[in-house]
Amino acid sequence: MARLPRLALAGHAHLVSLYGHSGQAVFIDDEDRRQFLAALRESALQQRVSVHGYALLDDHVHLLLSPTTGDGLGRLMQGLGRRYGAGFNRRHGRRGTLWAGRFRATVVQPGALLLDAMLFIDHHPVRTGRVAAAPDHPWSSARHHLGSVADGLITECSAWWLLGNTPFEREAAYRRMLDEGLPLSRATMLAEAGRKDWALGDASFLADLAQRTARPVRPRPRGRPSAKPKSLAGDV
Repeated sequence: MARLPRLALAGHAHLVSLYGHSGQAVFIDDEDRRQFLAALRESALQQRVSVHGYALLDDHVHLLLSPTTGDGLGRLMQGLGRRYGAGFNRRHGRRGTLWAGRFRATVVQPGALLLDAMLFIDHHPVRTGRVAAAPDHPWSSARHHLGSVADGLITECSAWWLLGNTPFEREAAYRRMLDEGLPLSRATMLAEAGRKDWALGDASFLADLAQRTARPVRPRPRGRPSAKPKSLAGDV
């Protein structure tokens, strides 16, 4: 089956995932992580892409990004991959590709699903057993969203501002959500959509996206289409 072209749209948030080639580590030490975030910051500024969230794990990365142009997301990820990959190889005396093929990107509807995407990223180190609580992982956007640190890399997305009228209200609401964690069904839905490059949203949102792009935005129903029922009145 031919690979679908990536769905990347200006003005929309995208849940983006990058994995190490053959499951290998993409971060060996904290200096690697600092270099990756520095490269992400520079590429985001160059391509005018907003970074709403991130989580760096040993062998993969999750990001929440909003490009201002149709090709901004691809350009950011290409520049980031080349710059960080070359630096990683120099530091650790290795050759070859660092990343497992192209990155995965999922367009996410504003509102509840966008908030779920934020939680998916910030709670990911807990869900994978790396830490007991989201703030314990220093290489994610969780501490910023909880008000513990001010991360200049982060631009708050629309879903964040709906959590309360003041920073304290928003941070307290988000802390409660992080403590509860994203339900497994929601996390699975986000992860599956990310693997397949499908969009996430309600029927109206997906229908609008389908009119604006030349590729499917969600899986087609499995099996053959049902046969048209015969009418007793002899419909044609």
